[in-house]
Amino acid sequence: MAIKDPDSARSVVSVVKARNYNLAELIPAMRKSLDLMGGLNTIVKPGNKVFVKINPLPPSAPAERGIITNPIFVEAMLTLLKETGAVITIGDDIDEGDDGFKISGFREMCEKLGVNLVNLRGAGFVEKSCNGKILKNLYISKIVLDADVIINLPKFKTHSLTIFTGSIKNMFGIIPAGLRRKFHGEYLRIEDFSQMLVDLYVLATPQVTIMDGIMAMEGEGPGSGTMRNLGLILAGRDAVALDTVACGIIGLKPGDVLTTRFAGERGLGINDLNRIEVVGEKFASLVVKDFKLPFITSHNIVNSAPHGLVKYVLGQIAPRPKVVKKNCTACTKCVQACPTGAATIVRKTAAIDKKLCIRCMCCHEVCRFNAIHPGRSFIGNSFYEIIRILRRM
Repeated sequence: MAIKDPDSARSVVSVVKARNYNLAELIPAMRKSLDLMGGLNTIVKPGNKVFVKINPLPPSAPAERGIITNPIFVEAMLTLLKETGAVITIGDDIDEGDDGFKISGFREMCEKLGVNLVNLRGAGFVEKSCNGKILKNLYISKIVLDADVIINLPKFKTHSLTIFTGSIKNMFGIIPAGLRRKFHGEYLRIEDFSQMLVDLYVLATPQVTIMDGIMAMEGEGPGSGTMRNLGLILAGRDAVALDTVACGIIGLKPGDVLTTRFAGERGLGINDLNRIEVVGEKFASLVVKDFKLPFITSHNIVNSAPHGLVKYVLGQIAPRPKVVKKNCTACTKCVQACPTGAATIVRKTAAIDKKLCIRCMCCHEVCRFNAIHPGRSFIGNSFYEIIRILRRM
């Protein structure tokens, strides 16, 4: 829903510290974060159908890898949500069957709480018209569309394609997995891919977002980065504002992450830190100056190059997936994820055909063995360093 008066509107984002995934500490910390942004009872009423969107990122990984929304973090939220008397459904669309939820720990946690955990494809998808910047219609989970309240639980992570994957991008999981792969192949420009994500967000805008920033991921996320203990819970009703605050904490401007920028431009939330009220912790005390960002930040750096060189320079410094043969197990996940057929298995090792590769980084995203990393040529790295130095002058 668009904000009626974007010039005067302000959004509230709460940031509360939580050192680890200990329920005794996490539940009161999460309650505080929700109370600071207005309280869960002001949004969720008894009998409401509530859908909780987690961030499982197929293929599934155990919680200790830091790739998914931690099940204990989700358990804390579900514990508070049960107090409202709502009818709760939690899930995502995954193409691994129920085993995916078992590996990640979501299945056991939900069974303990008596909460309905679903693979969204089981209830089907409904075609909706969106008249977006990129999409004109889209298939969305029937369960999500039928919900009275959507609660979004993204993971605080970098992303090798979009720089940061937060609240807006987490809603990508409510459409069929096959359609997600198709979009990666169709929308090759980061600008188009990001506008597509915002088109989706318009159709399924969460009423509450709580981001798991306790163990964040830096570097080449969302699957092969390294964990960073930020010890934070971020919560708000405006997911655009929440992503803006999260990006600000790690040194990114709202314009750096195109989903945040485009959503703000469409009036879907606030993407200006000056119009966001950060409550709980003081924003200045939260900023991390040495947070490792992914290679894709070169997409923004290249804009500093002379106009005539932009196309050539971008082609050189834009990262492409490279196989680390010693780490490859020939699991074929990259082959299944690749939308163009560029990823294959040759002599029991993954191989990437440069002619077919569109640099969507799907192979990198699904690899759980650190066998596919974004990389550049020597010339590309040289251009990157020269432009980075020029920007500082």
